Amino acid sequence: MKHSIRAFTLIELLVVIAIIAILAAILFPVFAAAREKAKQTVAISGIKQFGVAMLLYAADYDQKYPRADSCESGGSLNPALNDPGSVPGDGCTSYPFAYRINHYKWQRWIWPYVNNLPVFFHPVLQKDDTMWNTQGEIMNGYAVNLALTGALNTYGNPNRLGAYRNSFLGGTPDNVPDPSTAFLFMELASTEINFVPVFATPSAAHQTAYPTALRHLWAPMFMKWVGASDCTPTNQVDDQAVVHAGGLIIGRVDTSTKWIAAKEFLAQTPSAADYVVPAYGSGWECGPTSGSRTISSAPVWSKEWPLWALH
Repeated sequence: MKHSIRAFTLIELLVVIAIIAILAAILFPVFAAAREKAKQTVAISGIKQFGVAMLLYAADYDQKYPRADSCESGGSLNPALNDPGSVPGDGCTSYPFAYRINHYKWQRWIWPYVNNLPVFFHPVLQKDDTMWNTQGEIMNGYAVNLALTGALNTYGNPNRLGAYRNSFLGGTPDNVPDPSTAFLFMELASTEINFVPVFATPSAAHQTAYPTALRHLWAPMFMKWVGASDCTPTNQVDDQAVVHAGGLIIGRVDTSTKWIAAKEFLAQTPSAADYVVPAYGSGWECGPTSGSRTISSAPVWSKEWPLWALH
């Protein structure tokens, strides 16, 4: 007795393929959203740890935030640079500054309280390899707000301009008027800085550091430009710089951490009319992407901007 072999017909195969295609179309966006949510959770967790570490440091050092500028031979964040002979010079007084520990390596300020190198790397933004491999600096990821911590540039010359940049609030979390709103950390897509620069006055070794809280400065950092050589910001968020669905993660002084829309961040940042800053020179036309700027006198503001601790 012969047995016939049962096989799928062409129509049945096409139906199965169509069903699989429909399921894939439904599930792939779900998987992508889940991956994005997981990466956002990693960023939130990292910034949360930074904030807690800052408070632990302050508790150990008379309620002062860290702001050191020192040199530690073999103390680079990049373990490869700690091998003998891997860094020319002393690594502190001339390029490359692999062993210099200041605001460019703020991660070392809180290292005893975190002690976990991977947490300092952003889950989406890729670190700049050149800065990492030459100076051991982690650029393109997270930034600390120097207007709240202050910063030192004293190593090798404590009398240079801006050797002491003291926070306008004294460099202590206790002096921040609204710690549940003011941000201490933020995500920042930049290969040049991993801190929020400051306006500093007067032109002297000892200065007071004020926030770079100007909307027109930060708009080019978050929004797409009119053209490749014209950094006039459009109204469209740059998803290469703002990687979490049009927003960024910020960590507040009280360690609470949240997502905030880029446009909302800008809305909570004063305009030039609301935050009057003396002339600070050139170089920041496309955003505050380099070191701090010296100004002739303190900025003036007439209303509260809690995000920036301006009260």
